Amino acid sequence: MREALNLAQQAQVCDEVPVGAVIVQDGCIIGKGFNQPIRANDPSAHAEIVAIRLAARHLGNYRMPGTTLFVTLEPCVMCAGAILQARIKRLVFGAHDPSTGAAGSVFNLMSDRRHNHTVEITGGILERECSLLLKEFFRLRR
Repeated sequence: MREALNLAQQAQVCDEVPVGAVIVQDGCIIGKGFNQPIRANDPSAHAEIVAIRLAARHLGNYRMPGTTLFVTLEPCVMCAGAILQARIKRLVFGAHDPSTGAAGSVFNLMSDRRHNHTVEITGGILERECSLLLKEFFRLRR
């Protein structure tokens, strides 16, 4: 999660919402990313999507069983869908997102038994640090 926080700070330096993500398999980082939809002119360039794309290239496969995704903010619906499609085993996130969170705060997409895959979810890891980074970013914008 510390590496995801470092990536979130990189997003902030680029004037992007400070969210960072890391995908780990067998103790090694195989994908990482930070929010960059503004800089990439790509609404799908959320930290999780960037990390998933890199991990898929690394593995040579769009499916990533046995992996864990660490992200500083609870994923949105788009990212939750990508996590399910990638067959990521476990999600660990920092700050809860009471407005668009799709891992339990607003929606609970990844635990829905109607999918053929569910994700183990742990939220609130380094929540204070993750939340403060986001709150400070938006405070400076207002």
